[in-house]
Amino acid sequence: MASSMTSPEPGQGATLPASDDTNTKAAPAPGRDARLDNAKFILIALVVVGHALGSLRDYGPASTLYYWIYFFHMPAFIMISGYLSRSFDASSKRVEKLVLSLLVPYLIFWTIHQGIYFVGRGGPPETLSILQPTYALWFLVALFLWRLSVPVWKRLRWPVLIAVGISVFGATASLGETLSLGRVVSFLPFFVLGLCLRREHFAYLDRLWVRIASVLVLGTTAVLAVPISEHMSRSWLFWTTSLTDRDIDPILPSLGLRMGFMALALVMSFAVLALTPKRRTWFTPLGAYTLYVYLGHSVLILLFQATPWYGMAGPTEMAVIVLLALLVTVLLCTPWVRACMRWAVEPQLTWVLSEDSALRGERRTSDGERADPRAKEKAGV
Repeated sequence: MASSMTSPEPGQGATLPASDDTNTKAAPAPGRDARLDNAKFILIALVVVGHALGSLRDYGPASTLYYWIYFFHMPAFIMISGYLSRSFDASSKRVEKLVLSLLVPYLIFWTIHQGIYFVGRGGPPETLSILQPTYALWFLVALFLWRLSVPVWKRLRWPVLIAVGISVFGATASLGETLSLGRVVSFLPFFVLGLCLRREHFAYLDRLWVRIASVLVLGTTAVLAVPISEHMSRSWLFWTTSLTDRDIDPILPSLGLRMGFMALALVMSFAVLALTPKRRTWFTPLGAYTLYVYLGHSVLILLFQATPWYGMAGPTEMAVIVLLALLVTVLLCTPWVRACMRWAVEPQLTWVLSEDSALRGERRTSDGERADPRAKEKAGV
């Protein structure tokens, strides 16, 4: 990052932007994994495409692509987030950074979303509770809660197995919309699995037979997405509502389907990672700016929903929407767009922290050095 407050640390590279410094543009940051940056860009592009395709829910090919993307894109992204959260130790400084990088942007974009709802509906929204995330903001809440729980998972003997049990059986209870707890619990195993992965595990993905199998997996699931999109509700893809809200028995068929979708997401996630380039590409640096894309596109999608073009279906409309979604993904990563959005995505609002905050102390020291150029000389720098 440009400042110490937002500098990328091991475990915080999944959603946080990287530095704008010239030196870091010329060479990759030490310890960064090109495969993961490539995967993050690919997955965030699929997030944008998937949300954009939501307007074509009644058009067969668009619906099939929508289902295929939703089979795995968020589980894969969450698994990478878990892997990059391994070093989170819940120290006061890490928690303060977590507040500034996730909770403060959440409040800012929650306000922006509510403003769009107000204008679009011509009146106040259905609820003004900040505990109910607006469009796409559930992920910030979930990532905040998951990262706070990292020390707990590190102390458990079978963390993934326990997380799967919590996810599967937690879905039998009605968790409501507060803090998107349904998704927090449902996606938990993928985050915990990411915590348990190590760099050497990714080496298995480079084997030829794994890559061939990955092509077959993605091809087969693309074919399966056709009948699934025609006969199954989209609620199975969102991992948010309780199994008790379905028209089938919540214990036997529902739990089996939930486990099936979980296994499908896991296999497809590893398949995508296996086929992701491990070398630096033109989009490798863009993988560091996924939070800009995630938050920025949410505003654009809400604005798009208010236009007369939303809901138009057909092959031409589908092609245009997919191309525009990919273009938006790239544009939101550009330096000039990031500069315009930085106040909301990377807010430097250290004043929200307590007086004894380590980050506030760093900020005061930094401001003091800028105000008094002789400070560095006095310090012997």
